[in-house]
Amino acid sequence: MSAATLHSAVLDALGSDIVSGELPAGSVLTLESLQQRYSVSRGVARECMRILESLRMVTSQRRTGICISPERQWNVYDTRVIRWRLDSKHRAAQLRSLTELRLGIEPIAAHLATLRASADEREALRAAAQDMRRYGTTHRPMRYLAADIEFHRIILGASGNGMYTALADPIAEVLRESPTHGRSDYPVPETIGYHEAVMEAICAGDPDAAERAMTTLLSDVRSALRLL
Repeated sequence: MSAATLHSAVLDALGSDIVSGELPAGSVLTLESLQQRYSVSRGVARECMRILESLRMVTSQRRTGICISPERQWNVYDTRVIRWRLDSKHRAAQLRSLTELRLGIEPIAAHLATLRASADEREALRAAAQDMRRYGTTHRPMRYLAADIEFHRIILGASGNGMYTALADPIAEVLRESPTHGRSDYPVPETIGYHEAVMEAICAGDPDAAERAMTTLLSDVRSALRLL
């Protein structure tokens, strides 16, 4: 195993142990205990702690050691934290919280994109919707997923709001965990139509219709989550 692979594996193991509660908030660790727990060198343990500290998941205290921080302090928008939670027993809760975030952001982003999108962005959005239709109807789920992620990324960027644009990666993570994955009818045909309605409203210059269409799309996602 290469050094980079080992480092990544240990970081994932540590992050997963923290979000699962196996290493609960308030737990105190030392570099020595981490070396023993994960069978790694002191340098790997120190680097993993540095990253977790940047995510606000741990704090280093001179005389106490390394302390696991409570969840309310974590950088919950970081894709690594999102991924660890999605891979844990908290998957359903993470999906719900991200979908609720999307409902608060993406309808307004669609509204703003209608007013601010460039001609190139509108064309790219139309192309992404066409790809969703093409790959969805020919049962190519990974290509469909890539087009879906691109569709939402374009809208967030076209909103002209940098804070919305910064949410593209967290939203991409939840799209990869769509509750419809694994179903024989994925992607659901109605979902393709909802995306096309958003695209048509943005390209037609109708901000209220774009906002309504995006709300409908995400409300459908939230309804699907209730089945988890």
